[in-house]
Amino acid sequence: MSFYIAPRFLNKLAIHITKNFLDLSNVRVPLILGIHGHKGEGKSFQCELVFQRMGIEAVHMSAGELESPDAGDPSRLVRLRYREAAEIIRKRGRMAVLIINDIDAGAGRVDGGTQYTVNTQLVNATLMNIADNPTNVQLPGSYDEEPLPRVPIIVTGNDFGTLYAPLVRDGRMEKFYWEPNRDDRLKIAQGIFETDGLSSSDVEQLVNHFDGQSIDFFGALRSRIYDEQVLAFIQSIGFDQVGAKLVNAKEKVNFQKPNFNLNHLIEEGELMVIEQGRLHELRLASAYNRAISESQSSSSQPSNSASYAGSGFGGDRTGGYRSDGHPSSGYQSGEDRTEYRSGNGKATAQAAPTSRRSEFKSTPAPANGAHLQPEVLQQVRSLLSQGYHIGLEHVDQRRFRSGSWQSCAAIDTHNETKAIEALESCLMNHEGEYVRLFGIEPGAKRRVMENIIQRP
Repeated sequence: MSFYIAPRFLNKLAIHITKNFLDLSNVRVPLILGIHGHKGEGKSFQCELVFQRMGIEAVHMSAGELESPDAGDPSRLVRLRYREAAEIIRKRGRMAVLIINDIDAGAGRVDGGTQYTVNTQLVNATLMNIADNPTNVQLPGSYDEEPLPRVPIIVTGNDFGTLYAPLVRDGRMEKFYWEPNRDDRLKIAQGIFETDGLSSSDVEQLVNHFDGQSIDFFGALRSRIYDEQVLAFIQSIGFDQVGAKLVNAKEKVNFQKPNFNLNHLIEEGELMVIEQGRLHELRLASAYNRAISESQSSSSQPSNSASYAGSGFGGDRTGGYRSDGHPSSGYQSGEDRTEYRSGNGKATAQAAPTSRRSEFKSTPAPANGAHLQPEVLQQVRSLLSQGYHIGLEHVDQRRFRSGSWQSCAAIDTHNETKAIEALESCLMNHEGEYVRLFGIEPGAKRRVMENIIQRP
């Protein structure tokens, strides 16, 4: 199976690696190349294909190695892996790189609730020091006078805006945003299904049908097609004999080629999309936390016979949907009307009560005249009163299905006016996108009361 390497990706990596091995007079070459973009678009896999193409040995690190109970261990490990790559260059005469996958997951600050440890600081400081002095990287407690070969560093991640700003500045890190275009997606998908007999037109229809899905969706779809044969194999030998048949077995189990026709692929892909939707909208932990908060607030507030649709507090709504399945935005423009749900389940539009109108008038209004719904204000006030920070995320319609949310600035203030102003600013800046609001518990660093408050 020959996988496709996007020319833009190949050229960028090849130029960066080659420049670091060249001696260019009066040219400062950044040591680090940061490849960032949405999840599942093949950043790490494309890197591996480029390394194979160029005959490069890669020394790997992951985000999980950037933290340790012992302060200083991760930064020492970074130096150790860098020197390991340098030894490959010096003793074997081969090009080598150090690659750190998902660096933002280990060294980034996603929001105000992310813990920032001594190890995080030391890892950032170590990478900056290596970028500034790539031929003089020492281990603690020893000193080697012989200069090291320069080793290019490749880091991948989703959001480099969470990293320490001096680390990603120009001169230390060259940035490359990877988002495959339509032609790249088609050719990558063709490489995935190359041995399965799918024609180019079939692959194109498949990619068009699942537009908006990441590259790894198609790899997972191909793997899923084998599920029927694997289940048939398990049933033929017995569930209790699977281990004896597979572990340390001398004979390899062979399967016939499964059904890879277009209709079957689309059918299985739709099932995967359904599971994605359940994952994004079920969010049981948020529902449990919301139920606890509602029970606490109901004991201190007078009951209201009408429950409001469009908020996370009403009994007829969870996670930004009404009970009838239709989306409801928490951000409205024009007349301040809100939707009520009567006892028979029918929705009727009525003018907001006088007490609710006064809440609208007291909040600062953006330039376009839009207003926050009272239920959104209630959620903000409830979160602030319980000592939570407020987090905001947004995503466009294309990325909503794959769950590629991006963070707005975290609201760590407990001033209600400033919090509302920051919320309105996020909604205005991302008009026409999904926006969700959630609380961040400072101690446990977990989300509570998550709710979609704006929909396109």
